Amino acid sequence: MIKREKYIEPIREFYDSDLIKIITGIRRCGKSVILGEIYEEIKAKSDNIIYLDFEDTAVLSALPDEKSLLDYVESNRKNSLCYVFLDEVQRVEGWAGACRTLRIRNCSVFISGSNSKLLSREFTKELSGRYVPFRVRPFVYKELAQYAKELGREISLTDYLVWGGFPKRIEYKSEQAQRVYLNELNETIILNDIINRYKIRKTEVFKRLANFIFLSNGRLLSARSVEKFMRGAGLPCSVTTITKYIGYLEEAYAIATVRKYSQKSKRELEYYLKVYDEDVALNSIRVMNNRYDLTHNFENVVYNELIYMGYSLQVYHDGRHEIDFVAHKGNKQFFIQAAYSVSEEKAYEREFGAFARMDNSCQKIVITNDEIDYSTSMVRHIRFRDFVMMDEL
Repeated sequence: MIKREKYIEPIREFYDSDLIKIITGIRRCGKSVILGEIYEEIKAKSDNIIYLDFEDTAVLSALPDEKSLLDYVESNRKNSLCYVFLDEVQRVEGWAGACRTLRIRNCSVFISGSNSKLLSREFTKELSGRYVPFRVRPFVYKELAQYAKELGREISLTDYLVWGGFPKRIEYKSEQAQRVYLNELNETIILNDIINRYKIRKTEVFKRLANFIFLSNGRLLSARSVEKFMRGAGLPCSVTTITKYIGYLEEAYAIATVRKYSQKSKRELEYYLKVYDEDVALNSIRVMNNRYDLTHNFENVVYNELIYMGYSLQVYHDGRHEIDFVAHKGNKQFFIQAAYSVSEEKAYEREFGAFARMDNSCQKIVITNDEIDYSTSMVRHIRFRDFVMMDEL
């Protein structure tokens, strides 16, 4: 497995800090591997170290709650600074209190989990700000290509647009095996991380809504439009429930939502948002007859790559035109259109025309999968194969 220095480097300066290091992200995005790499680095300088993986049934059975966990650490540590690693710690009853106690007992605590409830108001209030969070995501293309090379394989850009960047999926050579793996992961996220956690009774309603959301990546939605779809599918669902269910998907890191920003009103429009899947495989496994949605998956992948590069994103709307992303980092701002291809005249006019009313002070970019360079004096065109290898725009 490759070393993901992008994620480890910012954690490294907190190794000896009393702040609790929280590593979060969707299931099987590589959190445990990163936690293990940090463990190996610290192990090279200290033998006062404890690692517990609560995905292991034996470990969870032996240490199911706060008291048993604290007793175990006290019995197995030395008197000096102890480094404690707790993988998938949210499975322990009273884990938040245990982490708080370990911190004041001269422990440097590292925890991981697959649910953003690790950063819930209740938990952060209990910690009183004594934590530092780190978000891990599935592979972007650079990482995917590097890991594939380690395995003696190559991953095409089309493969990435269809099957995404969950690290373990490329260990399977056949598409069928990858589908089996990704479908099992999907079931784990939907059933274990959401339906069981939140005790959702209307499971069929939630599953149908989740399918609709995953298949709507890169599209502008509102709770009302989702409510209309559910009613048409014979599964009526209130706007309140829909909003709650979308929140559950976000809390499990299965999706991200980006607000629509109106220049005219200088505010975010609360009722409209764009949805992006954490990984485009969550769209592709729901598609029949290999009719993969490359158009919207392309925009979704551009979103994921921009987030990895460290940009904060909004959807831009000026009343007539919509631009996929307004990307901010530091004092830099970019207006970005993502389109699978602009080789046809209508597509070219639509994507480049979105910038027509913007002045030249704005940096305007169109990203496509085309090989031809369509750059103009006002708009920069970036080929997708070049974009996925960039560290900055």
